[in-house]
Amino acid sequence: MSNSRTVLIDNHPGRTAQTVGIARVLGTDTSLIHEPSVGVIGNKGDSQCYMGVQAKVEAIHESLLGRMGREDGKMPMRLVQPEYTVATSDGIRNGTREMRYSLIGREVTHDSICEHLSASGLEGTIAVVACDKPPVGTLAALLEHNRPSIIMSDGPIRPGVDPKSNEPLDIISAYQAAGHQDPEHRERIACAACPGYGSCSGMFTYNTMQTFIGVVGMQPLHMVAPPSDDPRRTEQFPGELVDYLEGLIDSNTTPRDIVGPDSIRNALITAMAIGGSTNVTLHTPEIARAAGYADFWKEIMTPEEFNHLSQNVVPVLTDARPYGQYSMVDIDQVGGVQVIVRELLEAGLLNGDVPTCTGETLAQQVERLATPRADGTVIYPVATPYKSTGGLRVLGGNLSPAFSAVLKLAGVEAGLEDNVFKGKARIFEGETGLLEALDKNPDSFENNDIIIVRYEGPSGAPGMPEMLDPTSRITALCREREIVLALMTDARFSGGSVGLVIGHVGPEAALGGPIAFIEDGDEIVADLNKNELNCTALSDPATLEARKAAWQKVVDANGGIHPNCGDADTRLLNRMRRSAVPATRGAGMHPDREVWVNEQREAAKSGFVPSNKHRPGSQKAF
Repeated sequence: MSNSRTVLIDNHPGRTAQTVGIARVLGTDTSLIHEPSVGVIGNKGDSQCYMGVQAKVEAIHESLLGRMGREDGKMPMRLVQPEYTVATSDGIRNGTREMRYSLIGREVTHDSICEHLSASGLEGTIAVVACDKPPVGTLAALLEHNRPSIIMSDGPIRPGVDPKSNEPLDIISAYQAAGHQDPEHRERIACAACPGYGSCSGMFTYNTMQTFIGVVGMQPLHMVAPPSDDPRRTEQFPGELVDYLEGLIDSNTTPRDIVGPDSIRNALITAMAIGGSTNVTLHTPEIARAAGYADFWKEIMTPEEFNHLSQNVVPVLTDARPYGQYSMVDIDQVGGVQVIVRELLEAGLLNGDVPTCTGETLAQQVERLATPRADGTVIYPVATPYKSTGGLRVLGGNLSPAFSAVLKLAGVEAGLEDNVFKGKARIFEGETGLLEALDKNPDSFENNDIIIVRYEGPSGAPGMPEMLDPTSRITALCREREIVLALMTDARFSGGSVGLVIGHVGPEAALGGPIAFIEDGDEIVADLNKNELNCTALSDPATLEARKAAWQKVVDANGGIHPNCGDADTRLLNRMRRSAVPATRGAGMHPDREVWVNEQREAAKSGFVPSNKHRPGSQKAF
């Protein structure tokens, strides 16, 4: 031990005592206790999604432990014990009021990791992530801390199998089975849908965001798709991750060196190409903010550019659940997400020169992995895609003056005639009322109804729950009766939702957005040629003003909040209500909420301006 280190210990025995104790328990050199620290973090929670995380964290920790020391070839750093975050289960809580905590879980993960990284002063971090929201909170915290870091997906669950039909199943199969009349069928599907452990296996939010994190450069591409129980995740990948982290530390490459405008664009374009979850338009602005870009939709990609790419440039390349047949496990078996990236790179749709966590550019990583070509069954080539247009669309119009509404076009099964839907509004002041109607009176829904669910936004719910339960029941109802039902909400959807469903409508009802002024029977028009969402009645200024005044009178009489908003009866719900920013800014908790909320309110007052004039964009890929 050097004299300077001895003096530091002697001068601060209180600070040093536990550090020495931890080093002894972990089996590391006590002379390293004042060196820069490294460690592993993992996401945990109440679902199968998280059950495989601890084994990976422990394997990576052991790999790091073997690399700590002052000998040649080792890392002269302090090793800290693993830390875990907590989150709720989207799958178990969908359709319940507890689902309000799902998106809040992203924020809680962010806060807890921020506390750990900052208070522990980690100079190197490996994160194992699982489920939907914690990975985004983890990435955002790593970007804010901005010291060398790398992420590994825990991996998807293997699909279940229907013992009667031998068809593959997943959690979406079980949600859609809720509309089936046979109790034996419902029980059989529920019991068979989710064997083993791991996160959702379809191209839902989890795999959309894992693909995003890989393409944005923070996760090695070959670690995205293998299932959670794949032995590579505990035997091969830990050593590779430590190698990559050491390289990042040696070169002082930080997350903000990797996650820049071009890499974010790459990741979002890839999300379009996999028919990914609508949640990617919620999470990308938050990731961009954490990377130093306050307004994603102005600084990195405009709404009209997003739509131009999806409509005219980026096709869907995967035949994946929920809109197709296959799972992420199938994608792994035909070469992994790097196959999708290769196709997009060769078509000139991605920038291959961006850096990644492996120390290579994106293109170099794909080349080193000896990436095969698309098999044409699970993954399609760009030249002959699964679908000719991208999977996502954002909408303006008089119901979405903030240009926040989003539609997963890849999941639409019916209802668009020449890219236009016209329907009659049926209002529900919250998700609970809709679920009750679907349970007790499903025959009351008529062809071309557009169901409006409001007061479920970031502030209104509070927490912006996703609506997998009602959308799944609606899908089953539409298939059974051969009708078309659309759904529009200021809440959000699971990546497993299919159908003509439009979420993130803003400003939300709780803030006096136009969705609050729709009445039963109003004509609603979703025009994907113009990318607009309009209520015909609200096109009349006199009608709009009268309904707005009536709404404001109710709000004023209730102390400034509409009575249809949910109760904020815990500290977290209250914090969300008071600090939630709009969906266009990521729907997270931020102190500058009022600035961003007022932007949306001004947009609602001034009325919708067509997107090609509202926010000019380059309308190109790379």
